Amino acid sequence: MMLRLSVTGGGCSGFQYNFVLDDTPSGDDHAIEEGGITVLIDSTSLEFLKGAEIDYVDDLIGASFKVNNPNATASCGCGTSFSVG
Repeated sequence: MMLRLSVTGGGCSGFQYNFVLDDTPSGDDHAIEEGGITVLIDSTSLEFLKGAEIDYVDDLIGASFKVNNPNATASCGCGTSFSVG
């Protein structure tokens, strides 16, 4: 099982991160493996995520993935959508 991260239009800031579990990579996917986990990112989404860090956070408000994206010029309060300049 692999984690697929993609960027789509939407959210309160213009773009949003989408996370799903996937068994099969697509033809244009880039596979990044770290700590025994494989993350799949399609080539279009990769342009928005260059230099980004993905972390799994489990705190008082719940568990989620957090993306620290240096390409984002603004993000919403919940951290799931962003805009680029």
